[in-house]
Amino acid sequence: MTDNEPRSLIPNMRLDELLSELQTRLNAVMATRDRVHGLLDAVVSVGSDLELETVLHRIVETATTLVDASYGAMGVIGEDQTLVQFVPVGLTEEEIARIEHWPHGLGLLGLLIKRPQTLRLADISTHAESYGFPPGHPPMGSFLGVPVRVREEVFGNLYLTEKRGGGEFDEEDEEIVVALATAAGVAIENARLYDETRRRESWLHASSEITTALLSGAEPHEVLTLLARRAREMVGADVVMILLPEDGRETVRTVDEQGREGERYTAREIADTPAGRAFLTGEPLTVDDPAEHDLLNSGLHRVPGPLAVVPLGAAGAVRGVLQLGKRSGRVPFGGSSMRTLYAFAGQAALALELAEARKDAERLGLLEDRDRIAKDLHDVVIQRLFAVAMTLMSTVRLVERPEASSRLQSAIDELDGTIRQIRSTIFALQTPRDAQAPGLRARIVDVVEGARGHLGFMPGLSLEGQLDNDVSSQLADQVLAVLREALSNVVRHAKARRADVTVRAGEGWLTLVVEDDGVGVPAGGRRSGLRNIEERAQALGGSSAVEPAEIGGTRLRWRVPIT
Repeated sequence: MTDNEPRSLIPNMRLDELLSELQTRLNAVMATRDRVHGLLDAVVSVGSDLELETVLHRIVETATTLVDASYGAMGVIGEDQTLVQFVPVGLTEEEIARIEHWPHGLGLLGLLIKRPQTLRLADISTHAESYGFPPGHPPMGSFLGVPVRVREEVFGNLYLTEKRGGGEFDEEDEEIVVALATAAGVAIENARLYDETRRRESWLHASSEITTALLSGAEPHEVLTLLARRAREMVGADVVMILLPEDGRETVRTVDEQGREGERYTAREIADTPAGRAFLTGEPLTVDDPAEHDLLNSGLHRVPGPLAVVPLGAAGAVRGVLQLGKRSGRVPFGGSSMRTLYAFAGQAALALELAEARKDAERLGLLEDRDRIAKDLHDVVIQRLFAVAMTLMSTVRLVERPEASSRLQSAIDELDGTIRQIRSTIFALQTPRDAQAPGLRARIVDVVEGARGHLGFMPGLSLEGQLDNDVSSQLADQVLAVLREALSNVVRHAKARRADVTVRAGEGWLTLVVEDDGVGVPAGGRRSGLRNIEERAQALGGSSAVEPAEIGGTRLRWRVPIT
């Protein structure tokens, strides 16, 4: 062949093909290398956090990036083999709002729950188990589903749909997601172990805190709010409420973690709710979706998400119910959380019972001391004073000087007054005190002490007889009204520097005497207040009189029968 003859192009064309093929394979190797590096980075990223909800969201985000999917989700499987949580990625807030409801684990997703194995489809709608999408759901074609296992347990499924560019998920995509799911299972297990460890530490700390608070004398109401706050923190709930029975368990009041009281419900109103069942059975309950059980119409349920109800005490002796809720879409309360809550609530209930028993013992000890003091006053002090008074009375006849006789008689009168005061004190000591319903004595003292600021001095006060036991609540209200009116008259009109109040119950009558050293009742002055006092006495079958006092000023004497 000479130099002028054309060369063959065949060898060059063959070389171009080989180089093109080599370039394609190099690109594939580079792409594989990049995906392997991406997978390794993803494994590190997924395992770098210990918050379970954060881990789940990161797993889905990483999977969609690795296989170039438009949408992804993690479906968490509950104990009843349905989806209890759905963690979506790729949907905007507006798209999420348009979706009528999240999948419950039926149709194609239910198939993955029943048969936990990888499923790859070119078009979801062509599968026999496909039920379609709920209203508002964006259209999706290609599909890749991979189960996520934690040890031997299927925790949930990873769903990837709509590969970008309109293609299908291939075998390599499947292998990448399977590898990621294996790493995800380890990350989820670590997050769950961390969560359980942290919850146990929180439980031990909270139990110690509540027991210490109760046994150190803190009020039960304060301890219950602390219990609610610690329980909410322990399981990561969004809201918490305590339901406490009252009025012989006929009604239930609600208290939040700040100690604020909410609505009250009758026993019938809550009978068919989880809280009502917990009161009856003494067993904890969980509801993954209150909307499906028609529970959201009740004011007891503050958030439309997972619900947990834990009794405080055993069946037949439930002292209250602890109710916790999460926002919709959050992980439901699992078995581990419920076991921790139940143990915590049981220990708190026991501590409440011990604290109440301690308070009862202290109250019993106080009553015994009061009874002992009353007996000593009656058997020793009064008898001695009475003996002294009798001796002085027999001595009066032997004293010839009128001044000395008068002084002796005054001493005898003072001893009689002292004996009456001691007897009144004995009655008070023997009358049980109820902090929720103060007796007439305490209410009279409050009225007299309240007048001190207006008078500029403290009035004298004498209380005699069994005022708390013998006087009915209706009559007590009348006595207090008259006492307020009388002291008000002293403040406004008497210009007094001294006032004395005596309230005596005995021999079927109640007598109220208010006297002062003021200017007296002016002639022709307004008497509307005194008229009201007199009308009250007449309405009760008694009498009322206003007269000059021995110390100057005015004495009001109001006397009515005890009913």
